[in-house]
Amino acid sequence: MNWNLSNKLYKEACAFIPGGVNSPVRSGKAVGFDPLFIKYAEGCRITDEDGNVYIDYVGSWGPLILGHSHPQIVAALKQAAQRGVSYGIPTRVELEMAKKVVEMVPSIEMVRMVNSGTEAAMSAIRLARGYTGRKKIIKFNGCYHGHADSLLVKSGSGLMTFGIPGTPGVPDEIVQHTISLPYNDPEAVLKVMKSAGEEVAAIIVEPVAANMGVVLPEAGYLEKLRRICTEYGSLLIFDEVITGFRLAPGGAQQHFGIMPDLTCLGKIIGGGLPVGAYGGARQIMERVAPSGDIYQAGTLSGNPLAMSAGLTMLDVLSRGEIYAQIDKKNSHLCAGLEEAATSAGVPLTVNRVGSLGCGFFTKGPVVDLESAARSDTQAYALFFREMLKRGVYFAPSQFEAFFVSAAHEYEDLDRTIQAAQEAMKVVGG
Repeated sequence: MNWNLSNKLYKEACAFIPGGVNSPVRSGKAVGFDPLFIKYAEGCRITDEDGNVYIDYVGSWGPLILGHSHPQIVAALKQAAQRGVSYGIPTRVELEMAKKVVEMVPSIEMVRMVNSGTEAAMSAIRLARGYTGRKKIIKFNGCYHGHADSLLVKSGSGLMTFGIPGTPGVPDEIVQHTISLPYNDPEAVLKVMKSAGEEVAAIIVEPVAANMGVVLPEAGYLEKLRRICTEYGSLLIFDEVITGFRLAPGGAQQHFGIMPDLTCLGKIIGGGLPVGAYGGARQIMERVAPSGDIYQAGTLSGNPLAMSAGLTMLDVLSRGEIYAQIDKKNSHLCAGLEEAATSAGVPLTVNRVGSLGCGFFTKGPVVDLESAARSDTQAYALFFREMLKRGVYFAPSQFEAFFVSAAHEYEDLDRTIQAAQEAMKVVGG
């Protein structure tokens, strides 16, 4: 393969866009490879500007659970665009989308649409503070809730990829009310709550941490968070931007049987277009303006293109037929990756749930940020490049999830496993 055109475009982009990309983890710096520039995508395949074709396990970082360019979603977008791309005035499709989200997500009685997962988390935090009259927030090391200032304390995702503990530009006084604790350690939460529980507005958590790789909650962890919040009068916020509608029609809260007070959504609900949402119990959500006194707004919120694509996506997912299928496919893929690593003598810990997965280049278990950070990032970088040569695209970071979609066939999975067997031999030396 050659990447001459992608390399040329990247060099040109660096003159006009910081780092040549519009989101840091796309840059490929962590894996020693300049980013691909994509021209076309369909099903589970992407094609770059040089004409190289790859089996894709990024899926636009999670939204494309049905695959690229799904015919029903493309048709819905065409129809919506012909009616107008934006109005800034209410539409029927916003109402239908809200009704669908309330129908599918167990804890949501009312929902507000926004434009990104970052907006959803930021707005949910503001609502929690306004509703409780408290200032402090508890989050968890390695969990990423977007790039709002107060939530960039010990986040995962791109910060972890580039070894950035926080970021310049965020004053200390902005984050003084944010407490970041180890994931999967309920005793640490309880210790803080015993001393400062009456000051804590909310605990925000990814029910499955998917921004430091994929780290599952240990048995009883989410239940304990729910009990602690109830006991101290704090709100429990599930950030389901990644897990929402991916682990089950009702997301991780349905999968694990836990009811949060507020839920942040994104990715899948836009069908591939920019979108976010936050929702929860009616008595909490009615505090949001104009019903209540807690302000939040967005000129493009409820955009008819995003709502049309998302509603079409949720109509398909609400039938629930694909979840067992993609879980089985991901199990097949992960078993193949583990076997490939074992045969090559390469330490690999594969964490998976549903269609989410991550292979950590370290001996397990991986249960929190500290254990994830022990991964051999250079080994992953070599694996990434070797897989790319063989027509398989994983995330250009050790600390990101991979996603199996309904568009992946077993033939694609087996081709990926064969490529991994060859790549692991190179990694193992």
